Amino acid sequence: MVFSRARLAASAVGLALLTGCTSAAPMVQPTATSAPVPDELEQYYTQELDWSECGTNFDCADVTVPMDYDEPDGETITIAVKTFRAADTAQGALFVNPGGPGGSGIEMVENISSYFGSELLRNFDIVGFDPRGVGESSAVRCYDSAELEEYYSLEFDLETDQGWDDYVQALTDYGDACEANTGELIGHVDTISAARDLDVLRAVMGESTLTYLGYSYGTLLGATYADLFGDNVGRLVLDGAIDPSLNFTEVSTGQVRGFERAYRSYLEDCLAGADCPFSGTVDEAMQQTIDLVEQTRDTPVETSDPDRPVDDASLFNAITVTMYSPASWPSLTSAIDALLADDGSQVQFLSDYALEREDDGTYPEDQGAFRAIDCLDYPVELDRQTSTANAEANEELSELFGEAFSYGEPGCATMPVASDAVREEIAAPGTPPIVVIGTTRDPATPYEWAEALAEQLESGVFIGYDGDGHTAYGAGSACVDEAVEAFLLEGLVPEDGLAC
Repeated sequence: MVFSRARLAASAVGLALLTGCTSAAPMVQPTATSAPVPDELEQYYTQELDWSECGTNFDCADVTVPMDYDEPDGETITIAVKTFRAADTAQGALFVNPGGPGGSGIEMVENISSYFGSELLRNFDIVGFDPRGVGESSAVRCYDSAELEEYYSLEFDLETDQGWDDYVQALTDYGDACEANTGELIGHVDTISAARDLDVLRAVMGESTLTYLGYSYGTLLGATYADLFGDNVGRLVLDGAIDPSLNFTEVSTGQVRGFERAYRSYLEDCLAGADCPFSGTVDEAMQQTIDLVEQTRDTPVETSDPDRPVDDASLFNAITVTMYSPASWPSLTSAIDALLADDGSQVQFLSDYALEREDDGTYPEDQGAFRAIDCLDYPVELDRQTSTANAEANEELSELFGEAFSYGEPGCATMPVASDAVREEIAAPGTPPIVVIGTTRDPATPYEWAEALAEQLESGVFIGYDGDGHTAYGAGSACVDEAVEAFLLEGLVPEDGLAC
């Protein structure tokens, strides 16, 4: 599928085992006290929070942190915290992060029963927070809804000099808007700063060590925390892990492989059912998908809104977002069925969901956090030849996903702040055991990444889940759920290499 072009909408949607779930491994015991706090940061670590009730069993507060930890007496920002109080007497606080980057821990804790088992809810105060740059915390602001609607509709022919120049200019304009609407904070939303915020949160919540459950990008945040604050690590679970040593291009390539593998798993499941819109083998169904994407590019399909027909970008968004959970596969099947009957409304609904677009055409205000955080974490250069070569290599891996997941480097190279981050392995020496989980057909954070992180961490303990979807805890595996909860609640360390 040689498009040699970019659609900004598509780029906005952002990789045989034996079952056994018990272990006689050692217990993790939290340390009694946390590491000393630098004098210049003591005011942040010892602040008293002004808590207020914000719903049944919820309390909310804002935590003050320095915008720039190199200038602790300079400008400050706030981190919004929302805590779900334990049903029983809490044995401590469990901090959570849903990923992204840019995912809201506030929203995560508001949907408490969708994520956490009843035993965790009875025994932990679940602490959700919006990392710096996100949501209700001091946040990145870029385009408003009208500007985003126009931005996502742009299309560029990257085979031409003019198309490339227009693409770079559109990305530059977006980055300039982020800087204008966010201010100096735009240069301080990196993961290291967020991990330092997390240690302040731990302290002001009265926890001597951090108990933490992080998904996806939240695993990078958790691993970074462990590397910076090893003496303060309690029980950490990193689910759907990222390999911190990968550079920008390697992450994109891993996700191309991950989504290709995930979509083939969907097709295999679909073809085994009675109502699949595809036919033949998995390879034949894959080609039918590619043909359908090309068809919607040339001839968009009408929806219930005559001004918004479904094109290839919308279909691609619908496919991509439904790969995150096999529970969404029937929705994709139904949407493609309807699309083949000349009704693109269901596909458009899924695409809008992927982009967080409401029925009235509005978008959340903090759309820019994903790019701003990523771009500070992953240094890139603006090089058309390299970007094109990467796209061509990715298309060799996946005709469906390869090019669509490429050409991301200019998005970071045109941001108004440059990254000086170094992508390298994280060992976090001297910490207690850290549980790392990988799912074999995870589209967004491939299984191999979790294996790599568990190997890098000096105390990494790996759980492998043979399944579909993005992340494993709470996804239907009793084996994973029991191992995670026994670790968090009792300190029982799973057997390294546990296969679920």
